[in-house]
Amino acid sequence: MKTSQADILILPGLKGPDGDLWLTRWERKLATARIVAQEDWHAPRADDWAARIGDAVAQAKRPVILVAHGIGCHAVAHAVGKEADLRRVAGAYLVAPPDPEAGNALPAHRDFGPPARVTLPFPAVVIGAGNDPHCPPGRARAFAQAWGAQFVDAGESGAIDSAAGFGPWPEGLMRFAGFLKTLPGVQ
Repeated sequence: MKTSQADILILPGLKGPDGDLWLTRWERKLATARIVAQEDWHAPRADDWAARIGDAVAQAKRPVILVAHGIGCHAVAHAVGKEADLRRVAGAYLVAPPDPEAGNALPAHRDFGPPARVTLPFPAVVIGAGNDPHCPPGRARAFAQAWGAQFVDAGESGAIDSAAGFGPWPEGLMRFAGFLKTLPGVQ
């Protein structure tokens, strides 16, 4: 699958889109990409975010690829758990999911709710870092396993955000292109 054959729905994490973050850059670069807006980027609620994902998928004209960062990864799993109509989703690229149950979790991550442990009904990859301050690598691997996703170790990459130096993130874009090549079309 090529990016031109899919609607790419970008799901930023806590605080929303950052003008320098790779997600925002991808939205500007990829003609079929758009950010799924949330009502409150600073106090995310699982049900609200899941509903927005379901609405955005319903409005799509082509197969959908979900690209999520941070708590947006958990929003994808919650949408599946809430039985949103995600039949048009061809795959999900989930980067740096936080651990909302960790002792050092940010209050907004804890308030989002416990992680949904559901098998995603579409191919997915979870990318996690060995030194992510919001999620130990073992937990990121556990999320990938629970979601039926492939796990990719991003090494010492922090939260894979602009604070960790991930503005353009060309390696991530190359990996994303490789992921797209593995996906079949969705009817």
